[in-house]
Amino acid sequence: MTKIVAYAIRDDEQPALKDWREAHPEVEVVDTKDLLTPETAALAKGADAVVVYQQLDYTRETLEALHDGGVSVMSLRNVGTDNIDFDAAKEFGFQISNVPVYSPNAIAEHSMIQLSRLLRRTKELDAKIAKGDLRWAPTIGREMRMQTVGVIGTGNIGRVAIKILQGFGAKVVAYDMYKNEEIEKQGLYVDSLDELYAQADAVSLYVPGVPANHHMIDDAAIAKMKDGVVLVNVSRGNLMDIDAVVRGLNSGKISAFGMDVYEKEVGLFNADWSESGIPDKTIADLIERENVLVTPHTAFYTTKAVQEMVHQSLDAAVAFTNGEVPSIAVKFPD
Repeated sequence: MTKIVAYAIRDDEQPALKDWREAHPEVEVVDTKDLLTPETAALAKGADAVVVYQQLDYTRETLEALHDGGVSVMSLRNVGTDNIDFDAAKEFGFQISNVPVYSPNAIAEHSMIQLSRLLRRTKELDAKIAKGDLRWAPTIGREMRMQTVGVIGTGNIGRVAIKILQGFGAKVVAYDMYKNEEIEKQGLYVDSLDELYAQADAVSLYVPGVPANHHMIDDAAIAKMKDGVVLVNVSRGNLMDIDAVVRGLNSGKISAFGMDVYEKEVGLFNADWSESGIPDKTIADLIERENVLVTPHTAFYTTKAVQEMVHQSLDAAVAFTNGEVPSIAVKFPD
């Protein structure tokens, strides 16, 4: 019988795990709430594969511990692979998969909901109403259909965001180094980021956090944007120089900002700071601002997305153990 050890299984993943188990009685799945570390790798000794999801790095020590226990298949329940020591993974003969497409709608919807809220200034209105102030003025909003929205990245998530924007009636300008045929036919692409920045009233990001994109939104990029631009980032924290964004907010160059990811989010997000106070001064400051919406990396967090992440990762682990290469196998960098 195939045996899989699933690490860091949350309570909200249990229903999806239960469904998968019932559909695959020939596979034993041992689940634990523990993260995968060099120490907890011992739990997988003798197993055929591990299924994982965590922000901790998959270090050489961790991979070596798995390898020493006879495990060389690791299936991620998430998209990001930047926390894997690929040199060690190659050395130890690992096969790895991720879940690149679990629910583009979940992330795209969240980004557009946040953009809509920023345009209609709902955070300010909610605060006024909570105090008993039911006056409209001066909290006047903007209509989505009157905006030109720049979409950076037209992969699965970016294309869903474009459809949502078009449903509102917004004008869309898009940029991607790798153009999508459907978007190209619609004539939405511009030739450069500079051109997008010059046209867009709002900019939303849907690109990976690869080294080439590190801090693509910095002081220089913000300076090229329209005055009063609205920024939304639900992709990766390292896409933005957050200090540059703060400077843009302080100067008024950026009129509003929605963020679901943060470069220093590991150890900060998905933790309760209600008693001790948020230790990161930048995030604490941004949360207090009436024109900033902060969510703690929750864009993906829907029942459908969680189900897909669990099911696809387990399916891929089984495929590897059967000598197959799943469609979601990770290609190692050269």
